[in-house]
Amino acid sequence: MDIAVIGLGLIGGSTLRALARAGHRVLGYDADPATRATARTAAAKAPSGGRWQVAPTVRDAVAKAELVVVAVPLPAFEAVLDELGKAGYSGLVTDVTSVKGPVRDLVTRRLHRLAGFVGGHPMAGRETSGFTSADPDLFTGCAWVLCLEPNETSLPDWLDLATLVTGLGARVVPATAEEHDRAVAAVSHVPHLLAAALAASATDPLAAALAAGSFRDGTRVAAARPELVAAMCGGNAAAVGPALDVVLDALAKARAALDTADPIRELTTWLRPGAATRGAWPPKPGATLDLPARSDALLRLGRAGGWVTAVAPDRRSVTAVRPA
Repeated sequence: MDIAVIGLGLIGGSTLRALARAGHRVLGYDADPATRATARTAAAKAPSGGRWQVAPTVRDAVAKAELVVVAVPLPAFEAVLDELGKAGYSGLVTDVTSVKGPVRDLVTRRLHRLAGFVGGHPMAGRETSGFTSADPDLFTGCAWVLCLEPNETSLPDWLDLATLVTGLGARVVPATAEEHDRAVAAVSHVPHLLAAALAASATDPLAAALAAGSFRDGTRVAAARPELVAAMCGGNAAAVGPALDVVLDALAKARAALDTADPIRELTTWLRPGAATRGAWPPKPGATLDLPARSDALLRLGRAGGWVTAVAPDRRSVTAVRPA
């Protein structure tokens, strides 16, 4: 395919590199001239067959594109849609933004009459950012949500993107935008807030000297750019608020346990559900099955925690896996 990637940070740059390595013709664009220069230099050094080009404008990037991947933070998303509209782009659009409801609303208002759209979000990332951190292997084995809105999303478009994404080595998880935002609030957005709070509380020099694995693992994502985390969590505030309340309530119970006559016994009881949940993660894959390529069947798969690994050439069925 001819594909344009708009935004060349960690996720956009990794998408560009992965698509180029998979044999697609890829044009990238970033609003930052320094990032564009870095991407051009990297393209010149890339192995033949896995190279890309960098366009000077959004209009140039999308001129021949069959698919546009929008890879910018939520606050910049509307401006990119405006550029696509000015360019008269009428192909397929997807995105990799970490919140889906607001993106869907923006597309409905600004782009729906021009182009097809399937929201997306690869559940992969690092605490580092920028094109220099981009890695074509970033998505290997990761869950990549592709939004499937009943009576709204074009199923042929969704299947085309599922074919593309599984070709990058990712597992495609079907979900609605609302389902996605509720789920990632608990497993991605709130953990960023907890990591930041934990890191900010460890200011004592002795504590910093003694910090080891639990501090490292618990605070890794606190090193992410605050602006990106704020856009992610603030953009999903309606789901992050209740998810954070659940965690705060649990921590309040742990705090109360420390004031009891037998805090060890009380904390042991408090800790068991978390230990059991973490011990069962990640879910073990069950048997592979063939499912009809219908929206209702795909959404049931996603709600059960399953994923798509391949789309049949005739687009009538998918190869899927449910958790064991």
